[in-house]
Amino acid sequence: MEQLDPVLHSQLRLAIISLLVKHEKLDFSYLKKQTESSSGNLSVQIKKLEDAGYIEVKKRFKNNYPQTSCLLTEKGLSAFEQYVASINAYLNPED
Repeated sequence: MEQLDPVLHSQLRLAIISLLVKHEKLDFSYLKKQTESSSGNLSVQIKKLEDAGYIEVKKRFKNNYPQTSCLLTEKGLSAFEQYVASINAYLNPED
């Protein structure tokens, strides 16, 4: 069986990617609210996903306030689909 992707095999990173699979682009505050994580932890996990090429992070200012948006990349979508396939293989092994 294939090994699970260590980048996605984290509860918070998997939650972030799962939300982005559904919505494609989300802002930091929405992700923070939905995942119930701290700003610091969310920032660290977003950076790990960005470094892996799974998401693209865009930062800008809106009314003098920083606004961070995360977008799912093709690589991220592919990694997520492979992760789900790997989980299914564990749940339904072919004897």
